[in-house]
Amino acid sequence: MNHPILHTVVATVVFLMLTGTASAEPTFEGRKKCYNCHKSQGESWDKTLHAKAIESLKPNTRKEAKLKTKLDPKKDYTKDKECIGCHVDGWGKEGGYTIEEPDKFLTGVGCESCHGPGSDYRKLHRKAGEAFEKSQKTTERERLVEAGQDFEFAEKCNACHLNYEGSPWKGVKKPYTPFTPKVDKKYVFDFEKAVRSDKALHEHFKLDGVFTGPPIPKFHEEFQKKAKPPVKSDKVEDD
Repeated sequence: MNHPILHTVVATVVFLMLTGTASAEPTFEGRKKCYNCHKSQGESWDKTLHAKAIESLKPNTRKEAKLKTKLDPKKDYTKDKECIGCHVDGWGKEGGYTIEEPDKFLTGVGCESCHGPGSDYRKLHRKAGEAFEKSQKTTERERLVEAGQDFEFAEKCNACHLNYEGSPWKGVKKPYTPFTPKVDKKYVFDFEKAVRSDKALHEHFKLDGVFTGPPIPKFHEEFQKKAKPPVKSDKVEDD
């Protein structure tokens, strides 16, 4: 026997479950939120090539490199959906960069391209920091993973730098980058070399030790040994 009302109730419940799950996913917020607390890292990052990544998509830039890959140097690739994803934060994802309404704090490759969308773990950072400052209470780093923070940095880099036809990377998929080692040897990507380059990444600053336990990022101890104290931000982070 069919019961229209029952069918409607079931459909509504399923819809709420699906939309509830979707809304629970972390969203991109833009690096301004990160810079509120990580001022030194932000100022350092703004000087890197990643921060200026979208510049190479603009007309009449990197002419020689584009000609080698048979791209039109005069074309504006900032509106090309096959190119933009590796030059901004969160392309095609909730809260991420859009061509229609570009957000300057999502333009270029920033914090969330490496660490993941920050809506949830940013709040955890703040609360954990407050607890540590008050009573030296530490927080398990695993909670950051649960809140969506990513520690697989190599895979984040590979998704753009090794995403070409014939790549040794297992995750390769369309759209491919045309900038391959066959075009120019300078496009050979070495993660361990790149992660130590001040042209590619921000300078590392001494962390307070708020978070402990696994996963411990590769190079964490190496970078912390050389790190200097950060400049404390006097801004109040908003939600």
